[in-house]
Amino acid sequence: MTSSELWTRATADRYDAEEAEASSAAVLGPTLAFLAELAGDGRALEFAIGTGRVGVPLRERGVPVVGIELSEHMAAVLRRKIDEDTLLVAIGDMATTVVPGGFNLVYLVYNTITNLLTQDEQVECFRNAARHLEPGGRFVIELGVPPLRFLPPGQVAVPFDVSERHLGFDTFDLVEQILVSHHFTRDGEDGPYRRENSRHRYAWPAELDLMARIAGLELERRVADWNGSPFTQDSTKHISVWRKPA
Repeated sequence: MTSSELWTRATADRYDAEEAEASSAAVLGPTLAFLAELAGDGRALEFAIGTGRVGVPLRERGVPVVGIELSEHMAAVLRRKIDEDTLLVAIGDMATTVVPGGFNLVYLVYNTITNLLTQDEQVECFRNAARHLEPGGRFVIELGVPPLRFLPPGQVAVPFDVSERHLGFDTFDLVEQILVSHHFTRDGEDGPYRRENSRHRYAWPAELDLMARIAGLELERRVADWNGSPFTQDSTKHISVWRKPA
């Protein structure tokens, strides 16, 4: 097992409701189109498939999808949506778990590579992707750019959401490249706030490119979003595509 923190049953059961906006057609449409184009006529492997927010609709578009998921609770929620014969999910970590066959596409979305809390594990994740890819296949990661430009001297926290039902901010350990996301979520209209936090290892695009080179992959393109907008110094996230040489 890697250093990834396990999702509990309670968190898994709430996940889809709390991520309803990220699961909307408006948000998912460009994501699915981007991934389906790269998969082509081949199979796709999703690392950390979770409850199937992306994997299930991608399968419904006709792309054969296999998933790897560390949390049995998250996989159980996915299984309520689609049967095992249609979308196989292997329980295990994304850095070392191997599933049979080759794939045109391996993808890892929604900042999830940061769940691996050491650089060595993140390197192994790239190696595992390369291990599964057919020659010419692609590995895709969606990841936020670390918001360290918002940290003035002496400040260690950056807010990322301030709304009626949710307060969220990240705190940073700049030496270890660890951020902790803190969430205060109100249950109901007038209910109490529920506090949760999760640890992540952030990484810069250039660091990921080096991990890819170690794994034998080459950067093919980097864009700012699933619509293909140019990646610039002001972009808050990136979609990076690395290719396994043919």
